[in-house]
Amino acid sequence: MSAADAVTDSLENLRARFIGVRDGKPADYIPQLALADPDAFGLALVSMDGHRYSAGEADIPFTLQSVSKPFIYALALSVLGLDEVSRWVGAEPSGEAFNAISLEPDTGRPANAMVNAGAIVTTALIPDTPEEPAFDRILRCLGRFAGRELDVDEEVFSSESVTGDRNRALAYLIRSTGTMPVDPVLAVDRYFRQCAIRVTTIDLATMAATLAYGGVNPVTGEQVVSAEVAAQVLAVMATCGMYDGSGDWLLRVGLPAKSGVSGGLIAVGPARFGVATYSPPLDATGGSVRGHAALETMSQRYGLHLMLNPALPGSTVTLVTTADDLPSAPSAEHERVLHEQVGVVVAQGSIDFTAAERVLYALDESGPNGGSVVLDLHDVTSIDSVALAMLHTGLARLLSDGRRAAVVDPRDLLGPPDVVREGTGQDLPRYATREDAVEGCARALAGEG
Repeated sequence: MSAADAVTDSLENLRARFIGVRDGKPADYIPQLALADPDAFGLALVSMDGHRYSAGEADIPFTLQSVSKPFIYALALSVLGLDEVSRWVGAEPSGEAFNAISLEPDTGRPANAMVNAGAIVTTALIPDTPEEPAFDRILRCLGRFAGRELDVDEEVFSSESVTGDRNRALAYLIRSTGTMPVDPVLAVDRYFRQCAIRVTTIDLATMAATLAYGGVNPVTGEQVVSAEVAAQVLAVMATCGMYDGSGDWLLRVGLPAKSGVSGGLIAVGPARFGVATYSPPLDATGGSVRGHAALETMSQRYGLHLMLNPALPGSTVTLVTTADDLPSAPSAEHERVLHEQVGVVVAQGSIDFTAAERVLYALDESGPNGGSVVLDLHDVTSIDSVALAMLHTGLARLLSDGRRAAVVDPRDLLGPPDVVREGTGQDLPRYATREDAVEGCARALAGEG
């Protein structure tokens, strides 16, 4: 049990709230997708520090389908640049369904890379060379976003190939306008195989987090695409990623997102997190019913709307250390007790959902050997209601695990003692300075108070 499990709790609460929703049905126009378990429901979140949280069926493999589109758009932008890609594919919302004929009247370009017509062209733009065939490049790129090697579900690929006449028709129509760079049959075959690549919900959250982190995979540390490309992809996701429901999604949820007909759904909090859900029953726009409901509720409950919060002016956690590393050492008689047993976490600025996750993770990491921990809130300016509840829950988990905790909280940001007691289940010692708090922990560990 750890303090950061409070984040997992929030995902599990969302799953419990919406697991009973019975609206929608799995995609049946691709026969293999119709076999998916309609009760499967997984959620995952990956932070910018590479911390991974999940609930439900987050490890069940399923195929990417249209969730692959923003990542292949990122690959095309990385290889060819925005100007060249824009010669072939636009960046305007189509206002139509994902499989609509969304072509510009004058140029024949597909409206954007998130609808099928645009995605087929984008996939066709990926260079195909003897040294690296196009699909090998696509598979490797998606694996770098996910942080592991991925593979193709051949049964789903075959199922899509047998039933994919509309996509073939789109490709031939685009070819007739002169805006299809390769043979339509080859382009659609490559696109079907791309859509049939297998992932888990945790993979999708990692892929979304890579876009959130300026193209850096926060789990592996690899720079997958440039920050400029990541920003360009997020811009198109925000306006086009949810097809004809994109405007309502951005209004209500406020996060760049992409859905897929296998039931996958990703959303991105730039510089904050990547989140994903998996639930096969779909709504009329081809998006996951439970996933949509869960992410909308999550955004509203935790204040995640892109337009609500400016970027924090610096790191939330400025110090994670053990007390014996502090420049101002406690009294000599407690040095033995303190050695590697009292952790210190110093936070600053305004604490919201994302910042609270960083603090909770730091609390877990700070106290080796299950020792005491000091949470210094002296430089914290505010804690919103969501973050406050998370901190209370996280501290309660630490205390129930047998660890001691003390806080430096001169402005009572955690609330008065009775509120903190109600939230954590225990009285939490408070001190005026970090040194006093460390000394108090040392005394408690030594059995002196």
